[in-house]
Amino acid sequence: MKRYKYLSAALVAMSFATAQLPLCAQVMDNTASMSTATKKPRHKVKEHRETAAERQMRELEESVKAQQDQIDALKAQVAAKNGDVTAAQQTAANAQAQAAAAAASATQAQAAAEATSTKVDAVSSSVSDLKTTTAGLNETVVAGQKKMQSEIESPSTLRYKGVAITPIAFTAFEGVWRQHSVNSDINTPFNAIPFPGANEGHVDEINFSARQSRLGLLFMGDAGTYKLSGYYEMDFLGAGTTSNNNQSNSYVLRQRQIWGKFESAGGFTLTGGQMWSLVTEDRKGTDARTEIQPQTIDSQYLVGYTWTRQPAIRVQQRFGNYETGALTIAASAEQAQITGFTVQGSAAPTEYFFGGIGQSGGLYNAAAANGGASNITTYANNVVPDIMVKAAYDIPKMHIEGGGLARFMRDNFLPVLTTAGTASAETYTYGTQYETHTSTGGGAYGSVRVYPDKYLEVALQAMGGQGVGRYGSAQLADATLRPNETLEPIRNYHAMFTLMTHPTPKLDVFTYYGGEYDQRTVYTTAEGALIGYGPRNISDAGCYALPGAPSTSAGAGVGGSLGAANCGSPTRYIQEPMIGVIYRAIDSPKYGRLQYWATYSYLQRNLWSGVGSAITPSGPRAEDPMIHISLRYYIP
Repeated sequence: MKRYKYLSAALVAMSFATAQLPLCAQVMDNTASMSTATKKPRHKVKEHRETAAERQMRELEESVKAQQDQIDALKAQVAAKNGDVTAAQQTAANAQAQAAAAAASATQAQAAAEATSTKVDAVSSSVSDLKTTTAGLNETVVAGQKKMQSEIESPSTLRYKGVAITPIAFTAFEGVWRQHSVNSDINTPFNAIPFPGANEGHVDEINFSARQSRLGLLFMGDAGTYKLSGYYEMDFLGAGTTSNNNQSNSYVLRQRQIWGKFESAGGFTLTGGQMWSLVTEDRKGTDARTEIQPQTIDSQYLVGYTWTRQPAIRVQQRFGNYETGALTIAASAEQAQITGFTVQGSAAPTEYFFGGIGQSGGLYNAAAANGGASNITTYANNVVPDIMVKAAYDIPKMHIEGGGLARFMRDNFLPVLTTAGTASAETYTYGTQYETHTSTGGGAYGSVRVYPDKYLEVALQAMGGQGVGRYGSAQLADATLRPNETLEPIRNYHAMFTLMTHPTPKLDVFTYYGGEYDQRTVYTTAEGALIGYGPRNISDAGCYALPGAPSTSAGAGVGGSLGAANCGSPTRYIQEPMIGVIYRAIDSPKYGRLQYWATYSYLQRNLWSGVGSAITPSGPRAEDPMIHISLRYYIP
């Protein structure tokens, strides 16, 4: 700072000297003029004596010269100071550059420090995440160990190579009380309940049974792009030649379902074996093992229920998914059979057949046919399987399905050449060469099931057509006979309504109503005779009469009959309302399910009108209230 103070003073002095320069110049000019004016010629030399003015001028010149010397010295000093200033400025610039470089270095160091801090934070976060992951991994490992231990101790499935094997079973204690005996176990032959004119129409019955206990195995192999599965299901509702209720109650194991299935990732499925028929209502698509049975203890289920279990091969294709909406289309070829064949009339032709009883050398039962009549056979001579198609649509709260059935009923006969006699005693002349005829039948079927909420489901299913009685639980007649001895499928309708409630997770309360109808199908011969299903001239006079004396030909005290004398009209309509409750006392995924079950139903069988009497109105009916109970344990 001193240096700059001195420099400032020198600059001031120099400024002052510079200001005096004109004055000095003027003085010097005046002096020169005066010197010229007083100049004497050379030839006259005198000793000059310095005047006072000259002395002042000289002194002034010397002063000016001294000041000029000072000015020059000051200029030199200023130049030197300027160099110092320039050097100082350069030094300051260098210092500023160094300061800028230091600042940049500091900034870089700060950035590096911040980056290092970020990396440290990231490492800390990674360490923290690693600790969390490790803790989660430890929990997963512990949970996995527990799960593995649980699966080892109580596996839900067994593993064999690449196949998962799931056992399916329940044990059952069950009982049934019927007001009118039908001499049957837990299942009810709906189309055989007795009228008051039969001995058993006056006797009730109570039977206990464990035969509906079930065994099953599900095999599943998942190959990713396709899945393979197989299913075995058995119970003890079969009856062998030694089966009885005498002491050991040794009833035989029975095949319910045995099938295998291929399923692709694209929704194509091929299933073959014995399974529920495609006409049976499914809960999801047309998939095997999703069939819905009524919540009944009766193993014949309920009047109006559409079903069979029989050998079949089924193909299906699903489009979409069940969560948002799925359409499934299926077709099936299934074992055919003619059941409940009925021909009535005073003079029906007899030279025909459409099947026969099993033979001892084969694997069908070598047993007498239903009712013991020679024209009622056990196994039909089928020409083709029953053919079925069905489409099902599923959305989360609804399942809708519908389809069609085609049947082909073939019989062989000696053709009727001529008829004679009267309406009450018609006679026939037959040819000698057998002829074959195939009658076509079939119909349509469908169901709608909705789930408004988790507490309720409502459903309606129905089927109607020609010759479809076999597919209803009551097993009404499929066909009758025309006068020319060809088969005539009988028009049949059956339906069932379901209302199922789930008030609590352990309790179900439900009600059903089902009905089945066979249409009167009668032909008149040339002589006026009526033949077919339900001729109006059939006697029903004994339907409500007191039963006759029992026959004991089968053994002492054994002679009760389900049939009443002179009560011959066939069934027109059967109906059965039912109410029931299921309570699951224990329902554990680990230990299984203990379930109590009870139902009450009121079965009513109505006949076609025939010839009545004073005590039998036209169109008689029989009734049979029933109570079923069940206690079951299902394995988990």
